[in-house]
Amino acid sequence: QVQLVESGGGLVQAGGSLRLSCATSGSIFRINAMGWYRQAPGNQREWVAIIPTGGRTRYADSVKGRFTISRDNAKNTVYLQMNSLKPEDTAVYYCNADVLLPDGRIGVNYWGQGTQVTVSS
Repeated sequence: QVQLVESGGGLVQAGGSLRLSCATSGSIFRINAMGWYRQAPGNQREWVAIIPTGGRTRYADSVKGRFTISRDNAKNTVYLQMNSLKPEDTAVYYCNADVLLPDGRIGVNYWGQGTQVTVSS
C-alpha cells in the first residue's frame, strides 16, 4: 500500500509564503517523478510543478519564479516552497507520485489527500 501524506497548508496573506511537504511511504521500487497539482473551487485540477528523478524541474507559467519544488530522495519526500503568494493561488494542493512498483508495473500514479491553501487579499 503506497501512501502520500501532505502537510503545510494554511491561511496566509497575499505576499506571504508557505511550504508544503508530501511524504511517500509503502512498497515502491522507484519513484520516477513527483509533482504538485491544485484545484480551486469550480475549476479542474491543474498541474503546478514536477520534479522527475534525474531530470529538470518544470513549472506552470502561473507559478514560475514564485514556487520552488524540491525532493529529499532519502526520505521520499517532495516539497513546494511558495513565495509571493496571490489570492488566485487559493486551492487544494495535491501531491502526485509516478512510481515503478516491485511487481514491475510502471507509470503507476498515486495521490495525496490534499491540503488547503488560502491566500487572503
